Amino acid sequence: MFKIPAIDRYIARLIFFPMLGTLALAAMLLVLEKMLRLFDFVATEGGPVSVVWRMLANLIPEYLSLAIPIGLMLGILLAFRKLATSSELDVLKGVGMSFGRLMRMPFAFAIALAALNLAIVGFIQPVARYAYEGLQFELRSGALGASIKVGEFTKMGDRMTLRVEESFDDGRRLQGIFVRAVNKDGQTVSATAAGGQFMATDDPDTIILRLKNGVLVHESPKFSVPRVLSFDNHDLPIPLPKIEAFRTRGGADREMTIPELYVAGKNQAEAPETRLETRSNFHFRIVEVASMFIIPFIAIALAIPPKRSTSSLGIFISIVLLVTQHKINQYAEDLGARGSVDPILALWVPFFLFAALGIWMYYQVAHVPGGQPIGVLERLASKAGGQIRRLLTLFQRGPQS
Repeated sequence: MFKIPAIDRYIARLIFFPMLGTLALAAMLLVLEKMLRLFDFVATEGGPVSVVWRMLANLIPEYLSLAIPIGLMLGILLAFRKLATSSELDVLKGVGMSFGRLMRMPFAFAIALAALNLAIVGFIQPVARYAYEGLQFELRSGALGASIKVGEFTKMGDRMTLRVEESFDDGRRLQGIFVRAVNKDGQTVSATAAGGQFMATDDPDTIILRLKNGVLVHESPKFSVPRVLSFDNHDLPIPLPKIEAFRTRGGADREMTIPELYVAGKNQAEAPETRLETRSNFHFRIVEVASMFIIPFIAIALAIPPKRSTSSLGIFISIVLLVTQHKINQYAEDLGARGSVDPILALWVPFFLFAALGIWMYYQVAHVPGGQPIGVLERLASKAGGQIRRLLTLFQRGPQS
């Protein structure tokens, strides 16, 4: 039976918990930032609150694809930073553990998370994105009941007007209802009711508005005086407006899986602009996944501060590098989609530069005696901090003198 060595289990434990916490925190921050805008959008369209949670659920794969690299970077970085600052790393190197040997678990995590990220960006995220766009379409078209807005007069087709004062239970229970319907022969039915609810029927194109405790006024050219009726319950059929069917998936490259992007990029029947867009998006996704194999090199290089230093500058630089590399990839994707640069050159040249930087930084730490890639930055940050403190001291003393 295969048994994982104790040192690998120890490093895996040091990596796992910070990585899991960082991944969850990053995903939550992204979700919270989007949640406020979704609440505003759904409220404007008059949709039920439950739609917000469904839309957020469809955005989680996209946010996970952004949070996973950050979680992997900080998980490895914080684990090796703990080993370095507690002198455990020196002990491990003293007993013959090389950096290459210690890289086993970081790369095990990188391979597993890269496979997960490939599944997300390649197959799960396109389908979730399509579902998200579908919910937006249904909200705007009224398929989710979004066409009925509380406190406003709402047209239900060409012959019916409805107004609702209050709505509860995601629109299932209504209060303060006014409805006016005009028949083809010129007859008009107006009703007010204290409450009511919508009910489904066997006809998918018609629903029933069941009114409770109200008054109905029936007007017709045949009547000299309108008829007035008080009721406890009255069912009013409402024809649903015709709603255009949502388009099929694949209307945008973000909704296509990786195999579909590859096929579309090779399809000569497609317009040149479409082929460029799909090729750029295909290479963008592959580069984003491939970049995860460079993260262990950079994380370990930035995790080890100079001797007698506990600076956290490496954590800040690691996040800046990841964000910068992601933004460069997005810009390169746009260049490739416009045809300014071939998508392969636009995306893979920055990737190889990023990989060369990561491997060089790791080589300096692992194989160059006294090598410290962030040593210069540490010294510059220390000097800058000293200058700022002196300026603050002079500023505070100035008014006193």
